[in-house]
Amino acid sequence: MAKEFVNEIADINNNFSQWYTDVVLKTDMVDYGPVKGTMVIKPYGYAIWENIQNYLNCQFRNRGVQNAYFPMFIPESYLKREAEHVEGFAPEVAVVTHAGGEKLTENLIVRPTSETIICEMFAKWFKSYRVLPMKLNQWCNVVRWEKTTRPFLRTSEFLWQEGHTVYPDEAGADNDAKEMLEEYKHFMQWFLAIPTLTGQKTEKEKFAGAVKTYGLEAIMKDGKCLQAGTSHYLGQNFAKASGIKFLNKNEKLEYGYSSSWGVSTRLIGALVMTHGDERGLRMPPHVAPIQVVIIPIASHKDGVLDKCKEIEKSLSIKGNRRVKLDDSNNTPGWKFNEYEMKGVPLRLEIGPRDIENGVATAVRRDTHEKFTVNLNNVVDEVVKVLEDIQNNMYQQAEQNMKNAIIETDDYKTMVEKVNQGKVALSYHCGEKECEEQIKNETTIKTRVIHSMDSNHKCIYCNKPSKYRVYFGKQY
Repeated sequence: MAKEFVNEIADINNNFSQWYTDVVLKTDMVDYGPVKGTMVIKPYGYAIWENIQNYLNCQFRNRGVQNAYFPMFIPESYLKREAEHVEGFAPEVAVVTHAGGEKLTENLIVRPTSETIICEMFAKWFKSYRVLPMKLNQWCNVVRWEKTTRPFLRTSEFLWQEGHTVYPDEAGADNDAKEMLEEYKHFMQWFLAIPTLTGQKTEKEKFAGAVKTYGLEAIMKDGKCLQAGTSHYLGQNFAKASGIKFLNKNEKLEYGYSSSWGVSTRLIGALVMTHGDERGLRMPPHVAPIQVVIIPIASHKDGVLDKCKEIEKSLSIKGNRRVKLDDSNNTPGWKFNEYEMKGVPLRLEIGPRDIENGVATAVRRDTHEKFTVNLNNVVDEVVKVLEDIQNNMYQQAEQNMKNAIIETDDYKTMVEKVNQGKVALSYHCGEKECEEQIKNETTIKTRVIHSMDSNHKCIYCNKPSKYRVYFGKQY
């Protein structure tokens, strides 16, 4: 790769934060919006989001979930019905006070999440246990007015999916939340090649208004954690606030039990920071917008472009792969650099000598290995290589995660190691005040609970432990 091209991005080892910003901007994934904290997702970045949508929509349908859409404006009174919920979101909400040149009689909240308005509609739509469980999902934008922003990772407006359910019983709703956690875990592993730490959140870190929150934490290459998704058991909190009642089998009215769950465009940031290297992006084939790029060599010579188009058609139609043939006037060297930085998993170079020998020169983005594939069996060979790249990238990420985790019972050691880019597995008492003191002293927070444990001492206050929990810094 040309040295001057690499110099366009910061050194990943010396300035990870700047490296990330350079990569997402220079690979045409995103640009800054005109309003502080907003982003414009460009076609290459949005193609990743579309692939995520397509995969998850299949999984949702298999679970009996239907897609719907709800308004982005929520009456302020809806949010105030659930006290813990409004307190949790108050610092982040955007409020509309005027419209049509007049002051509104009631302020409107630009949705930070949709539990309140969806529960309001659920209360209107059903009155009998026979229509339960109700399972809906929406793909939409949400607004949370962040003080510190970074493209994909934390923006004032972002895209996500949010699933909402109502069950006739506690077990059904809680199981739904747990099952969605496992669905997300499989999706992260199989589709994005990202391993995660999964478990229940502490009382302090749970979603505002939830009974329990389950989370997925991915560990980035700099050792910081990124909350990749959450799933919440909401109990009857929102049902009681919104009046979601139904007639049970005994013809008696009772409140429903609900869950909600979601992932967002921060997953694109997770892909960048989990798999990227000093040369830019590395995209796992399952989610990559372009899985194979074909580069003609000496394209002016007879037969070269025709053969490239033939291979492109075979891989696209027979192989069902996402393929791009770059027959532009840019030099082959420029193209190599461009698609390497964009993280395209596999590059095929086809020139007169390759055609004469019945092969294409292939280069893997994950290992930089160069080899040949037989043009007469190109589809099978390429499909096999892409699956090997996917598996290898997951194994690399899994090893990075294992290397990042340390176990310690000593507070000073925990703080020191986390500040050096580690995630610490330690004992904790479970008290909110204790967690708050650790956060205030160090900016270190609990991520997810590893296991319950009452046989040790809290790493900070020395009281009896309640569980083992992962501590880390976050994006």
